[in-house]
Amino acid sequence: MSSTLHPMLNVAIKAARLAGTIINRAALDVESVRVSAKQTNDFVTEVDHAAEAAIIDTLLTAYPDHAIWAEESGQRPGKHGGADHVWIIDPLDGTTNFIHGFPVYCVSIALMVGNKLEQAVVYDPSRNDLFCATRGRGAYMNDRRIRVAKRIAMRDCLLSTGFPFRPGDAFQTYMQMLGDVMPKCAGVRRPGSAALDLAYVAAGFTDGFFEMGLSPWDVAAGALLVTEAGGLVGNFTGEANFLEQKECLAANPKIYGQLVSTIGKYSKFASAGDKAALRQSLPASAAPVDSADTPASDDTPPSEQPAAPF
Repeated sequence: MSSTLHPMLNVAIKAARLAGTIINRAALDVESVRVSAKQTNDFVTEVDHAAEAAIIDTLLTAYPDHAIWAEESGQRPGKHGGADHVWIIDPLDGTTNFIHGFPVYCVSIALMVGNKLEQAVVYDPSRNDLFCATRGRGAYMNDRRIRVAKRIAMRDCLLSTGFPFRPGDAFQTYMQMLGDVMPKCAGVRRPGSAALDLAYVAAGFTDGFFEMGLSPWDVAAGALLVTEAGGLVGNFTGEANFLEQKECLAANPKIYGQLVSTIGKYSKFASAGDKAALRQSLPASAAPVDSADTPASDDTPPSEQPAAPF
């Protein structure tokens, strides 16, 4: 990592580590953590709220005019010269894992300036793994420069994804998409934290990632990690303007193109012909392809937050 980190990245790292301390302390006695359900299979804990408050306090102490877009507390506008600086925060991505003691979860913090992601931190407190990036300066894991994997054939690739799990999710559509992907690759994993999934693509631990129903706080930081590590991020049809489109695809450039060819027809932005052909191939009880709009992330709230520029 560069010996001189961007000041805003330094503040984000400080905030992420503080949130990680709160999460690790709670993980010592996770059964005593108070849990509530936003909706079926969509949980929030007192730890999410405490970690988010600590992150916001740290960021706004350093940059009081900046805007906030956080999973649990929503949006607050910036002021004066900081109005176009938006911190996008997921204080605990993988809450369902956390409350079960399954150690795959993280803190995700990104800074968007105007319509560009500029700073990113994904922190895994259970492993003390810190992933970070500044636009134009590369991506790093624990002071080591990281790059996406170099595999060029999908049959050799390990991919990650997220499963739909709530009533109303496009389960049959997803299962058909998974059925198209699995025979073409070496394996598919479902860790349960989209931000970590993207960080692992950036580090070359996996070769690609795809998931429906994600919110901006799930993917903003991870997306910058991937692009700074030499990969591509977009929606299922390969378009780069994906942040609020509730579908995310990431991989190195060679595998990215192969994944677009495989799952592009499942995108809500697919051509009318592709959508019609897909509907005909699905069981009669299956949801239409446009139901990809239905949230599917572990930590997505029941209603969309207001839009932010991207």
